[in-house]
Amino acid sequence: MKIVFDSKTGNVKRFVAKLPFDDIEQIDDMTTVDKPFVLITYTTGFGDLSPRTRVFLEKNHEQLQGVAASGNRIWGDRFARSADTIANMYNVPVLHKFELSGTSRDVDAFLQGVNSIGTSSKVGSA
Repeated sequence: MKIVFDSKTGNVKRFVAKLPFDDIEQIDDMTTVDKPFVLITYTTGFGDLSPRTRVFLEKNHEQLQGVAASGNRIWGDRFARSADTIANMYNVPVLHKFELSGTSRDVDAFLQGVNSIGTSSKVGSA
């Protein structure tokens, strides 16, 4: 599975560095993905998507299989809300939410989520 990510402060980048995948790419304004992928992103503001993530998904959502997000628990119910927003927009599962750069338990939970993609059905995309 291809992993694409967006990182602002380095937390998501540190999380991704812990993953056992060979095909990992940090998104930029020109990124195009033409095969199934999982997105890992961060939450900004009061639970919003980053502008770069939003633009990336507008161009690439057809192959999106699932999403995970970093956040900070001090935001309460807005913790890692970008994952919920993306899941609702594109009808994909939230694979995991983790605080800051995550722990080894977060890595394990994320990997379980990725492995579950083949066993659950994706209904469609926006």
